[in-house]
Amino acid sequence: MNNSQIAEIFEKIAEILEIQQENPFRIRAYRRAAETVKNLSEDISEFARKDGLLKLPGIGADLASKIKEFLETGKVSAYEKLKKKVDSSLLDMLNIPGVGPKTAKLLREKFKIKSLADLEAKAKAHKIRGLPGIKEKTEENILKGLAFLKKDTGRMCLDVAFTTAEYIISSLKSLSQVIKISPAGSLRRMKETIRDIDILVTSKKGGDVMKAFVKLPNVADIAAQGPTKSSILTKEGVQVDLRVVAPESYGAALMYFTGSKAHNIKMREMAVKRGLKINEYGVFRGKRSIAGKNEEDIYSLFKMSYIEPELRENTGEIEAALRGGLPDLVKLKDIKGDIHVHTKASDGSLSISEIARLAKAKKYEYIVISNHSKSLKIAGGLSDKKLLRQIEEIRRFNKGSKGIRLLAGTEVDIRGDGSMDYSDKLLRKLDFVIAAIHSGFRQSKEKLTARIVKAMQNRYVNVIAHPCGRLIGERDAYELDYEKIFTAARKTGTAIEINAYPKRLDLTDVNCRRARELGVKFAIATDTHTKDQMDNMIYGISVARRGWIDKKDILNCRKLKEVEKFVEKKRA
Repeated sequence: MNNSQIAEIFEKIAEILEIQQENPFRIRAYRRAAETVKNLSEDISEFARKDGLLKLPGIGADLASKIKEFLETGKVSAYEKLKKKVDSSLLDMLNIPGVGPKTAKLLREKFKIKSLADLEAKAKAHKIRGLPGIKEKTEENILKGLAFLKKDTGRMCLDVAFTTAEYIISSLKSLSQVIKISPAGSLRRMKETIRDIDILVTSKKGGDVMKAFVKLPNVADIAAQGPTKSSILTKEGVQVDLRVVAPESYGAALMYFTGSKAHNIKMREMAVKRGLKINEYGVFRGKRSIAGKNEEDIYSLFKMSYIEPELRENTGEIEAALRGGLPDLVKLKDIKGDIHVHTKASDGSLSISEIARLAKAKKYEYIVISNHSKSLKIAGGLSDKKLLRQIEEIRRFNKGSKGIRLLAGTEVDIRGDGSMDYSDKLLRKLDFVIAAIHSGFRQSKEKLTARIVKAMQNRYVNVIAHPCGRLIGERDAYELDYEKIFTAARKTGTAIEINAYPKRLDLTDVNCRRARELGVKFAIATDTHTKDQMDNMIYGISVARRGWIDKKDILNCRKLKEVEKFVEKKRA
């Protein structure tokens, strides 16, 4: 949570500086720092503790001091002073998705906007259209952005919950009183956003475990403390509930508190039909417990396969388990490579040799170097000449390297008309091509769909990256006709990316399942820009698992030769 808060402050500083027409280099420095901090998989306090802030890309002495100030005081004084120089209504407007500093300043100057409610009223009355750059569609998008702001879900992204729970579980696991410990709730089901964290422990000395729990270093407040349940609020504002259960009830309690509610209701209905009762304490025939120590025993009792937590949503998993028809879900160990990694040649922070070392440590066979294409100048997109030089650099590296193969690729921009940002002549020289939309999000559903379909029809495009374009909590997905896209993907032999960046997790689990039904192949990719992001693969895997995807349908679960055949087949 420190990362997201600091990143937001740096981004806001950049926006205020842009309103004040400050030095563009200074503005870019704050934006780059915001991106670096936001993308760290480890809390930035760890870098500060190890004197490692200055080693982070784009973090100099001045920004490092601001980070330290926030970690010590919860504020950045320079930001607080800067906010006082700008009208509060301007700052509020900057929170609207799609409204940048120039538009906010224009609206403030022309209409003396006093609040978001004032802006909404004027937009609904069609009073703001007609200003430079503000047309009917812009007005409509501002209203959509205002509606988006009202969706205060109070939920956190999966990675925040996952790392918080991982820290607490690892801290308590070392206690001799802890027999078993596991996350539960929506986190164990790996939902894309989480409201609060549930952790389950089995122990014969629950009071001792609770005392240790409420005394953890990251505890800010104790909401409740008892012998079997305690609740704390972390310094990052995350609520964590810990429950202690008896060893003989651990499996039943884990199933009950993992959910989902709909899955549990279905299981209880099955139990009743068999003259049984199932609850958080076990499975009972009359007053006698016949199962409950392990989840596996409970599912086995009902003559069904074990159902992985990610599938427990009552969307057919129980019926599939009864007939032995559950998919062979992908695991982290099945991944053979990453097909979407950026280097410092565009907007990444790593060299190809650094990426290769990280890939070897993960026992990957291959990595696709996929920097942005020339039109995406804001992300350092590569010109034709720079891309050719990168291809040569990768070829030279492979000649002198063992244990890992780098594939020369690109994340080529899909233009407004569906054509590629590089010529086919240039794309042919690459080993692997990812195509993505990075602009024109406000086009109609039909135009956006047509752009992606046309891109897939290009014989050199192997994967469509982050197809829906959403950023969780920041930007809604744009509208697409997924039936057309999935049908075209199967027909053209193009894979769809499951982007593992926690704010994307795109393709979503629901669409993954539909795409799988239509015979689409997938690629799970981290979209790595910094070192820590290569660890995000687990989040992409969670989406694939929730989407019922079999590992045989995932491109980067295949060996290098099979991936090369996949590329060659489409080019033929």
